[in-house]
Amino acid sequence: MRRVTVVGHDGGGLSAAAGAALARATLVAGGARHLSGLDVAAECLVMGPVAPVVARVAAHEGEAVVLASGDPGFFGIVAALRRAGVEPVVIPAVSSVAAAFGRAGLPWDDALVVSAHGRDHTSAAAGLRRAANVCRAYPKVAVLTAPGGGPAELGAALDGWARTLVVAERLGTPQERLVTVDAAEAVAGTWADPNVVLVLDPARPQRGPRPGWIAGAGPGPAGWALPEAAYAHRDSMITKAEVRAYVLARLGPRLGELVWDVGAGSGSVAAECARFGAAVLAVERDPAALPLITANTAGLGVRLVAGDAPDCLAGLPEPDAVFVGGGGPAVLAACVARRPSRIVTALAGLERVGPVLGVLDGAGYRADGVQLQASRLSPLPGGSHRLAATNPVFVVSGELP
Repeated sequence: MRRVTVVGHDGGGLSAAAGAALARATLVAGGARHLSGLDVAAECLVMGPVAPVVARVAAHEGEAVVLASGDPGFFGIVAALRRAGVEPVVIPAVSSVAAAFGRAGLPWDDALVVSAHGRDHTSAAAGLRRAANVCRAYPKVAVLTAPGGGPAELGAALDGWARTLVVAERLGTPQERLVTVDAAEAVAGTWADPNVVLVLDPARPQRGPRPGWIAGAGPGPAGWALPEAAYAHRDSMITKAEVRAYVLARLGPRLGELVWDVGAGSGSVAAECARFGAAVLAVERDPAALPLITANTAGLGVRLVAGDAPDCLAGLPEPDAVFVGGGGPAVLAACVARRPSRIVTALAGLERVGPVLGVLDGAGYRADGVQLQASRLSPLPGGSHRLAATNPVFVVSGELP
């Protein structure tokens, strides 16, 4: 009979069901640390690259057991086996994430869990970048680390964001260690593999006083393109709600990405991108606008950069999307040079549209533009209404092919 059992291992003893599966098996696959000291009659296959092991297990005619760390159905080998046509029996153990939060004495139903491994055909660098962006955006994140995406690299990526890192090393072994550091200390540290990192924002409470009803970050914003009255601003100097709605559609802010709001003004675009789950940098040079941005983005994890663009952009982490709210051609060119996937700018003057299209076209972006003008209902005496027109705005956007 062909049968594959996947056994999770968290450093404790194996269950009776796991022992029975191992006794029946003619092939056992697992990491070297899982197979060490294992007394079985079956052929043992040491796990290296996952794909060849999965192929061998899938082709095996007898009973096979795969040993894996923690809960193998959680970012583990179960998915790869099922893609290969195997429907395994899974005997899970405590996942490394659950163990790390347990050792730290923290609840984790409000945490996001991300992998720094390059997945979905992305590179290891892209995996780290996505994981770091989630840590920039959210107050409680568990990171499954990877080669090139460990505590030191994560700490370096979080430079400028005040975060506490809890590094849980070699969970379930005699060498287990839990260390709490800040980002700079993580960069300087030496860390043992395997490890899991909990990234916490000490400035933001993770969960409110009442229990939540959904695991993770929550169901998302109840609305977007909020009215101008929802934000503090000066003399109506704010991106109007109708324009903001279109800008958000073109920017596409989402979990795992970093958005720059350059020339942030009141910070309304930055705030709305953060509410969609993106990490956000709000760049503004006007000292009078900085308190407004701070107030409008409170509790959203937006990082404020006070300085003159384009000069202050040089040391910032790479953006996935950029909104240019001001600064002229030099700022737009500097943002385009960083190659975000999407870039959007709002212009009041028609004469500026042509040069902006030229910059985007010249940099290889698919560029288009639209003129937006809304007429809002305004009440009149006697219960009737008139249309009150807002100023027309040109929104030009570009997307990398």
